[in-house]
Amino acid sequence: MSEILKLENINYSYIDGGYERVILKDLCYTFESGKFYTVLGPSGSGKTTLLSIISGLDTASSGEIYFDGKNVISEIGLHKYRRNEISIVFQQYNLISYLTACENVLLAMSETDNKLPKDKKTVAYNLLERFGIVRSKADRIVTQLSGGEQQRVAIARSLASNVNLIFADEPTGNLDTATEKEIIGIFKELSHDFGKTIIVVTHSDTVSAMSDQRVLLKDGKLTTIAKVEDKGF
Repeated sequence: MSEILKLENINYSYIDGGYERVILKDLCYTFESGKFYTVLGPSGSGKTTLLSIISGLDTASSGEIYFDGKNVISEIGLHKYRRNEISIVFQQYNLISYLTACENVLLAMSETDNKLPKDKKTVAYNLLERFGIVRSKADRIVTQLSGGEQQRVAIARSLASNVNLIFADEPTGNLDTATEKEIIGIFKELSHDFGKTIIVVTHSDTVSAMSDQRVLLKDGKLTTIAKVEDKGF
């Protein structure tokens, strides 16, 4: 597998009550394409901060991030990186509440420079159907769908812009166990069958146990825990 995301000496800190609080310290790690990663760590360890930095929503105090061998800031640019290279799946879905499921996916397709099929609506319906959102539900306002269905819409939206790197922040935190396992199954399929790199921040033992690689964030650094065997469902 080839390298898709490389972090070199990432540092992040802020001032709290007159004291500097160090969150990330000389953090280095390399993520490979086509793998499903989970990032674990105690509360307050900086998992969400790390996700914000590697997804381009925040910037590190120092250090370099490389996507597909190119520096995210100096060679690609943060705006183009966010627009064309990555997608994010949030715990709260972050869908546009007054749009249908299909319209939410179409909106993502309109916000990228990546090459997409001409018949975008057909692609949107097909993406949603692949993740269990049939045509009748795809035409519903998203707030009329269940939590699990809304998360499926969010995942379909993350794929609509034709990116290879997908981040997820506690994507199953609001879901029941059965739905959680279904969402994990989707992530595994995306990485193993479609070559997408999935990086999930989670507290869930179920999610981490089913990932290809568990990574621990502790004391400001990332370390590999162990390769997880595929035990199936």
